[in-house]
Amino acid sequence: MTYEAKNFDSLLGTEGFSDRLLKNHFALYQGYVVNTNKVADSLAAMLKDGKTTTPEGAELKRRFGWEFNGMKLHEKYFGNMVKGGKPLADGAFKQQIISDFGSFENWEKDFRATGALRGIGWVILYYDKCAKRLFNVWINEHDVGHLAGAKPLLVMDVFEHAFMVDYDLKRADYINAFFKAIDWSRVEDRFSTCKDAHNCSSR
Repeated sequence: MTYEAKNFDSLLGTEGFSDRLLKNHFALYQGYVVNTNKVADSLAAMLKDGKTTTPEGAELKRRFGWEFNGMKLHEKYFGNMVKGGKPLADGAFKQQIISDFGSFENWEKDFRATGALRGIGWVILYYDKCAKRLFNVWINEHDVGHLAGAKPLLVMDVFEHAFMVDYDLKRADYINAFFKAIDWSRVEDRFSTCKDAHNCSSR
């Protein structure tokens, strides 16, 4: 199977995000798709040739997680944004946030604070369907720090390429713009598809 880049041009014109920034970001995402396919093809060739235990094979195996997660996280990031944003509706997902964080305001404060941490990476609102619990998580690299088995519901990119063209070092202003563009209906859809725990045994 060959992965194909998704089209997110519908985000052009989003308030707080210049078209230049978005087009640059789309191009970077497309690079992850291209590299995911290249690395997958190279690994398949090495397997066929019996070279999987070579140093080159080992490095490509490590590289695959970086490229693949870079592709998927960007798809979730762009996918949970929409021009004008869509508000969070009252319902099961909002009640889950309130239950786990005390209030929506507490959740938002924690998510923003996580995004303001020094360093580059991602902020992800995860749902652990086994424990039926939400977590705001800092991901330092694409392939490091993910919660095994948990579902990413809301993804925010805080690598410099996501904001410096428009905001220089003012990351808080970028986070404000991101919050105005969140498509909460998409986030709720992600939650609804995984809220019922199945097969959570450690066996």
